[in-house]
Amino acid sequence: MPVKNRFAELQGEITAWRRDIHENPEILFETHRTSALVAEKLKEFGCDEIVTGIGRTGVVAVIKGKSDTSGKVIGLRADMDALPIHEATGLDYASKTPNAMHACGHDGHTAMLLGAAKYLSETRNFDGTVVVIFQPAEEGGGGGKEMCDDDMMARWGIQEVYGMHNWPGMPVGAFAIRPGAFFAATDQFEITFEGKGGHAAKPHDGIDTTVMTAQAVLALQTIASRNADPVDRVVVSVTSFETSSKAFNVIPQRATLRGTVRTMSTEMRALAEKRIKEICSGIAATFGGTVDVNWMPGYPVMVNTEEQTEFAAEVARKVSGDCAEAPLVMGGEDFAYMLEERPGAYILVGNGDTAMVHHPEYNFNDEAIPAGCSWWAEIVEQRMPAA
Repeated sequence: MPVKNRFAELQGEITAWRRDIHENPEILFETHRTSALVAEKLKEFGCDEIVTGIGRTGVVAVIKGKSDTSGKVIGLRADMDALPIHEATGLDYASKTPNAMHACGHDGHTAMLLGAAKYLSETRNFDGTVVVIFQPAEEGGGGGKEMCDDDMMARWGIQEVYGMHNWPGMPVGAFAIRPGAFFAATDQFEITFEGKGGHAAKPHDGIDTTVMTAQAVLALQTIASRNADPVDRVVVSVTSFETSSKAFNVIPQRATLRGTVRTMSTEMRALAEKRIKEICSGIAATFGGTVDVNWMPGYPVMVNTEEQTEFAAEVARKVSGDCAEAPLVMGGEDFAYMLEERPGAYILVGNGDTAMVHHPEYNFNDEAIPAGCSWWAEIVEQRMPAA
């Protein structure tokens, strides 16, 4: 079952929606224009129910099939927000907003799900109910969690939920997926060492926070090399080192590290937090200083459920002829919150030979639209076949 002919017919229209969204990017929860556009299109399509303001600026719509003997309810989710990046593509439809850009393809995700919603509203060739979910603030804001906290799953009786992300470096329209842990948990830390500032010519009179903090940078790498089971992944990256003085002849009173931890299991996530606090406390005590570790939990591990992953892969094979095994991804994805509440699966669709996501020259490939829309539609029609 290849790409649906209807999506080849609609490709120009869906592309126009996508490029309009691309030209007008909005960050985090500030997706007011995008949300309004989405709600307007869903109304035009004749969806049975449209609700705005879920998860602050999210949009949810219901499409009922020709029948409902199955009682099944499936959720389909796309993200809408952009990134705080200044676009450097030079496209005719490049961002009109300085320092805001759809550098991750959420414009494409939104447009593809709108295309699928239009088709499903036209045909309704399924037995059950579809809930289409348009989410703000995936890029660090936790919009998925806020939509779940607004009782989205229970309110619409969603039983399974499916998501999709474009992937540069994969052939256009190809698919890849994996069961189990797929995208990493993404936590952050801020570690501040306090010592005793003084003159650089008299280090014996002070407690040198620069030395303490430098020791911590190196020691934190032993979490991966000496504390973690080698088959259980963990990445500890220190990305910022700042002292309270910029002078050449001053031992600073304070020094701060910032960074991120990526893990693929709840056990490793807990171990990493524990060891960071223990290592830093030990270093501070050794040198006679103190330390404050601020651990900032981020997105949890995104875990695809086995049954839904196999189904999603089967649908992908019908659309494109194949579905590869996706690699583990150490980036985060807040679809994880939805998968914590309901079984489901998240799949990658190829974006071709383009710049990687989060790059100022990235652009979603409109040639992927028919395959992405077809996958959404087939998820519904194959999971809830018409009675």
